[in-house]
Amino acid sequence: MIAVQIIATGPDRRRPGCPPIPTSGGQMPVTPSPLHIAVVGGGIGGLAAALATARAGHRVTLVERAARFAEIGAGLQLAPNASLALDALGVLPAVRHHAVTPPRLVMMDALTGGEVTALDLRSTAYTDRFAHPYLVTHRTDLHAALLAACQEHLGVTLHTGHTVTEAEQHGSGVHLHFAEGHVRLTADAVVAADGLHSRLRQTLVGDGEPVCSRYVAFRGALPTEKMSGRMSQLAASEAVMVWAGPRMHLVQYPVRRGELYNQVAVFESDHYTPDSDDWGTEAELEERFGGTCEAVRDALSLVSRDRRWPLFDRAPIDTWVHGRIALLGDAAHPMLQYLAQGACQALEDAVALGEALGRHPDDPADAFTAYADRRTARAARIQTNARHFGEICHLEGMGATLRNTLLASRGPEAFDDISWVWTPAPAPAPAL
Repeated sequence: MIAVQIIATGPDRRRPGCPPIPTSGGQMPVTPSPLHIAVVGGGIGGLAAALATARAGHRVTLVERAARFAEIGAGLQLAPNASLALDALGVLPAVRHHAVTPPRLVMMDALTGGEVTALDLRSTAYTDRFAHPYLVTHRTDLHAALLAACQEHLGVTLHTGHTVTEAEQHGSGVHLHFAEGHVRLTADAVVAADGLHSRLRQTLVGDGEPVCSRYVAFRGALPTEKMSGRMSQLAASEAVMVWAGPRMHLVQYPVRRGELYNQVAVFESDHYTPDSDDWGTEAELEERFGGTCEAVRDALSLVSRDRRWPLFDRAPIDTWVHGRIALLGDAAHPMLQYLAQGACQALEDAVALGEALGRHPDDPADAFTAYADRRTARAARIQTNARHFGEICHLEGMGATLRNTLLASRGPEAFDDISWVWTPAPAPAPAL
């Protein structure tokens, strides 16, 4: 149960009886009047936001509605902008312990089985341009590293089984109310990192449900030794493989030090209806991939069928901040996965938030405004381009032929088109 209630009433925001903000061990900078920030949501974005805020010298209470902290899903690509963010959060070594550093990103033609184009992630051109590695990891491994860092940080308090039903702003803070009947939590400000179906976003923005793309994914990771034939050779190569085809694609790469092989099969359903869940079935999966090359068909039999994942996003918005409440991660900018930037952008959000709270330690509204000013345009551009890249990946007929011809002319060190995605906006210069 949350037993802390902090209301901003003056220079010292700590009520009598509340424990002092710890500053020992070098974990937290000394902030003359630390804020109390509540973070709603214990996923990757929420944990990263809590860690960044605490490292900026403030006190954090994170509330998660699930009974325990956990992350579902399979593999995750972490481009150099995400590695940079993880470095800033102090968890990059822990993430690298389980991650794989792929040598190449490869696009294959799912119908012919031929290589279309590739990028060399170990070339001098890559290392000269990007200071941090491209990593692939299991979502649970990244989540565990962030969770452990939050648990170890004296400035972070974590609570599960707390479902936020209302966020009530007043002049000096925000009251959070919970469905479970817990004592309400009052904080100086709130970060809403409660995901794609964010309840707080609905309250603040009111833009309805996320937009279904009519695409669905089947995904999972299996022991690498279960891969056979050509697939075992690809697994051993450690490359990220994208097999592009008409209205479908398959992504493959190793995770967890190469012990597991991640596979994601994505396709557009012909049977989507907004009022039914009877679409994107296994039968459609087999039908859509029926004309692919032998290598893809062999891999498809090993793709996990335990759960289907409909793919959603939203149109960009520029209203991430509402007084003392700020949106973060999928609550702010849910995007399709075709640029592999969903988690990367949430990590960028967290770092930008922490830096803004460090520059504006006494006024969360000013800090939130600075955070949003830095992040909204970049996240919107990536949201929009993720949709476009999906369209390019799923071309058919002459469109696919032209795509392959154009991409085949690119060399393995041609990073110009993607470098803006992998390079976050620099932090603002400190005021003189």
